[in-house]
Amino acid sequence: MKLGVLFVMVFMLSDAVSMKTQAYFNRTAYLPCPFTKAQNISLSELVVFWQDHKKSVLYEHYLGKEKLDNVNAKYLGRTSFDGDNWTLGLHSVQIKDMGTYDCFIQKKTPKGSVILQQTETDLSVIANFSEPEIEFQNITRISGINLTCSSKEGYPKPTKMYILVTNSTNSTNEHSGDMEISQDNVTELFSVFISLSVPFPNGMSSVTTRCVLEIESMKIFSRPHNIEIKMESEGSEKLEKGFNLKHAETYKKANGGREDSKTRENMEKVALNSGSV
Repeated sequence: MKLGVLFVMVFMLSDAVSMKTQAYFNRTAYLPCPFTKAQNISLSELVVFWQDHKKSVLYEHYLGKEKLDNVNAKYLGRTSFDGDNWTLGLHSVQIKDMGTYDCFIQKKTPKGSVILQQTETDLSVIANFSEPEIEFQNITRISGINLTCSSKEGYPKPTKMYILVTNSTNSTNEHSGDMEISQDNVTELFSVFISLSVPFPNGMSSVTTRCVLEIESMKIFSRPHNIEIKMESEGSEKLEKGFNLKHAETYKKANGGREDSKTRENMEKVALNSGSV
């Protein structure tokens, strides 16, 4: 049974290099193995192979030819070797591929294999979240702006999601709530959701809202949404708040119990002049 692990008899370690690389989810990660002595030695004289932190072999180039005997099954068909740049491409990168990879460059001698160089590469994987999307549930001056914001299929885990509300004087306020975060069991990608009730600024007829998602040091913005609420005149606002049954009954009595359009106009004047509104 082939376990995909390459055991090496080590005689000497002359150089060790540490590097970092990053790849997008489902794209190709490039694991470098820069060989400083490449100009003096041919690939046909060397054994070059990469292995992960569990010692599973990704790829082996043996004395000038690709060798699959020791390659772990999960990496078969997922790699490509660039002999000019001493780099291994790992294709269709998943979140679970994150971690440390080692490249070994060996030279065969009559006494065994000599490691000429080892390169350790720390691979991180990222996935772009979808643009945050705002959905409005209800908008009134009294209840405010009731909305939700969501974004999906990203990595790493988001740190914050909030709403920015900018009024007509260019004053901006931030409103945040508890994020609901879920993670896909297969892809390990995150999705995030918030639900908020944002107060409508006093004395303003229009605002602009945007949703912001923060991941580590990066921010992703939704497209802006302009919201307008018709401003009522001072008189009509007072009428809405101050017209009451007391004034209505007073004018009904004064007009013989009638409530025609003229009566209602007079009732409104009394309501305003009475100062009770």
